[in-house]
Amino acid sequence: MPTGALRRKLRGHGHALKPLVQIGKSGVTKGVLAQVAQALFDHELVKVRIGTECPADRFAVADELAAQPGTQVVQIIGRTVLTYKRHPKKPRFEGKASKAPADGTPEIKRKPSTGRRNKSRRRR
Repeated sequence: MPTGALRRKLRGHGHALKPLVQIGKSGVTKGVLAQVAQALFDHELVKVRIGTECPADRFAVADELAAQPGTQVVQIIGRTVLTYKRHPKKPRFEGKASKAPADGTPEIKRKPSTGRRNKSRRRR
């Protein structure tokens, strides 16, 4: 289970994600687990959508996904499960690499504000 701060960060990042894997009427099969494993390797953080026709309970599905090596369930909302697995070489959310922005752009440092407005804009 990830730490509280990491879970909060992962939930924030996962909010905007679209489900990459959908579980249908066959339930959790070997093929579904392979797709989840590949998606986790590619993205680290994956939303899994459980269809209404799935025979298994959403918590049972989450337990099956969490049973995979290194896979952690971050959040269950409705019929959506957010899963996380740290990338072995380039982690995006943990470690030193997580301190830098994910898109690779340098962080912009701004001067602190002095609290004064431009005099030419002020009316008397």
